[in-house]
Amino acid sequence: MNTQDLIDTAAAMVANDKGLLAMDESTPTCNKRFAALGIPQSENNRRAYRELLVTTPGLGKCISGAILFDETIRQRLQDGTPFAVTLAQAGIIPGIKVDTGATGLAGHAGEKVTEGLDRLFDRLTDYVSLGARFAKWRAVISIGDQIPSRACIEANAHGLARYARLCQESGLVPIIEPEVLMAGGHNLARCRDVTEETLRMVFAQLVVQGVALEAIILKPNMVLPGSDSAKPATEDEIAVATVGCLLRTVPAAVPGVAFLSGGQSPELASTRLNAMHVNFGDRLPWAVTFSFSRALQQPVLAIWKGDVANTQTAQQALLHRAQINHAARRGAYLPSMEQG
Repeated sequence: MNTQDLIDTAAAMVANDKGLLAMDESTPTCNKRFAALGIPQSENNRRAYRELLVTTPGLGKCISGAILFDETIRQRLQDGTPFAVTLAQAGIIPGIKVDTGATGLAGHAGEKVTEGLDRLFDRLTDYVSLGARFAKWRAVISIGDQIPSRACIEANAHGLARYARLCQESGLVPIIEPEVLMAGGHNLARCRDVTEETLRMVFAQLVVQGVALEAIILKPNMVLPGSDSAKPATEDEIAVATVGCLLRTVPAAVPGVAFLSGGQSPELASTRLNAMHVNFGDRLPWAVTFSFSRALQQPVLAIWKGDVANTQTAQQALLHRAQINHAARRGAYLPSMEQG
C-alpha cells in the first residue's frame, strides 16, 4: 500500500468544509423507501434515482465523496458514463460499502455482528478497478437490558479493524462506522458510556491490526438519548456529550470524524452538527463533518417520486440540503436556511 496516497485521500474527504453523501442503501432498503412513496421497485428506477443524485449540478462544492452500493458502482448514466466517473468529474471521490450486513451474534440474544470478511480483499481489488478510492463497513451496537455485551463490542471492533487493514492493503481509505443505535429508552448518559466503550475497543483493535490511523475516517453516531427516552436533551447538551466522548477516545492522528444521521430528521442532524462547531470551534483536533444518508436524501426522494419531470426540483432539494450542512460544519447554520 502507498500510505501517503491514502493519507492524501482521507484528507481530501474532509477538506474545505465538505461532507459525504451516503447513497449506499442495499437493494431491499432502497426498495422499501420506494414502496413507501408508491415508486415502482425496479433496477431501472433505482438507476434513474441514483443518476439524479450523481448529476446534481454544483454538488461537488459541498460534497467531497459519495458512498455507493455494489449495484450502484456498476451502474451508468443513460449516456453510458459510469457513475464513479461522473462523480470524479464533479470533484466527488467515489467510495463503496463493502460489508454484507449484520447477523445475529451466536450466544448473545438481541445483538449482532457484521459479516463480509470472506474474500474481502478480492472484492476490494475489484472495486478499485471500478473507480472506488475509499470503502465503508458498518457495525451496529444496540442498547438494552444487559446489552451491549463486551463480546458484541469486541467482535464488531475486531471485524472493523480487519476490514480496515485489508482496505489499506488494497489502496482504499476505510471508513470506520461503529453505530450505537438510537432505538430504545436509554438516556444521554447511557448512550455516551456505550459509545465511549465501543470507540475505545475499536481503536485498540485498529492498533493491534496495524491500521494507519492517519488514513481512516471515523463515522460514528452522535451521542443522543434513545428514541423512546423520557428525558430529551438540548443541542448544546448533545454537542458537549458527543465531542467530550470523542476527545476521550479518538486519537488526534485521525483526520476526520463524519457523523451518520442515524434516523434523525434532516433539520435535527444539521442543527446538532452546527452546535458542535459553535461550542468547540478550533478546539476540535479532527475535521468534524457529516456523512448523511436519509438526512440528505429524504426530501429529495419525496419530491422525485419516480417522475422524471420532478428531477430538477429534486436536485435543487439535494443541493440545498448539502449547502445547509456545509454551513453547519462551519457553525454558520441558521434555522432560516431551511426555507431557502
